[in-house]
Amino acid sequence: MHATSSVVLLWLSLMAGGAAAQGNLVSGNGARRIELGPDDSGVLTEIAVSPGLSTVILFDSELAQEGIALEGRHVFSNVDVGRTTMRLVPSERGTSGEKLRVSVRFRDGAAPAGASFLLTIHPARADSLVEVYRNARTVESYQQEAREARAETLRCQEENARLVSEHDVPGGLAGLLATGGIDVNGVAGRIVTKTVSSDSKSAPQPFQVQSYRSTGRVALEVSLMGLRGDLPWTASGAALRGPPGTELKVLRVWQKSPVTSGAPGRVVIEAEASTESARGSFSLKLWEAEGPRTVTIGNVTFP
Repeated sequence: MHATSSVVLLWLSLMAGGAAAQGNLVSGNGARRIELGPDDSGVLTEIAVSPGLSTVILFDSELAQEGIALEGRHVFSNVDVGRTTMRLVPSERGTSGEKLRVSVRFRDGAAPAGASFLLTIHPARADSLVEVYRNARTVESYQQEAREARAETLRCQEENARLVSEHDVPGGLAGLLATGGIDVNGVAGRIVTKTVSSDSKSAPQPFQVQSYRSTGRVALEVSLMGLRGDLPWTASGAALRGPPGTELKVLRVWQKSPVTSGAPGRVVIEAEASTESARGSFSLKLWEAEGPRTVTIGNVTFP
């Protein structure tokens, strides 16, 4: 009875919303496009990079190898510059929110002669592929961008419809039934505290982890403690990554109260996942809105 009550309470809290909500989600496999005009040599465009994640910048013109300048090169574990490409992988030495400038110069000398970007370190998000155009684009390129824009518009419409539908339905268990969050099989729960692994650098540290799965959704309940320092910690975002190329869409992050040096805290994460996509081992990364402190938990499994 106790386990059943815990499951119901968790999903009631998910339906109720919370103090800290998940913001924009990690983008999918679509490339980000940057267009450079003839006078854009001095324009700084931000590109998100993250420790351990690869960011590839693809140029439509050949680079002058001697004209490449990268601030804080020691922060990167891998810097690979090709004829028209640049691959960057930050290491853990980078600080969340740190901004590093990278400049390139093009070999042909046409306008613009070069380009500069501001690499912003994020604890879990990165622009995986950035395409930089400085010359006239083909019709096919514009058509591809139009297709991506339509797909993004459809995604936003679906997300808006989901939020509207959740707002219009009753709360609690009735709301879960109304939105199809559960079926006759209910919600399956599992205590995974003993099987997960945590990064020793995490601040704070997890001391209890429980996973749940229902129809089309998974959730994690993570209890944290052991925060060092006087500043409280509140999760503002989360990433759930599985096998290579697999990342679940996080719908919300809920935390009732901050974790402090003297008081533990509980974070609830909800994500979209079919029975198939929820299989295997996942890693969870939580980060705060302002500051470098993150929590990383590995070997997370769902019922």
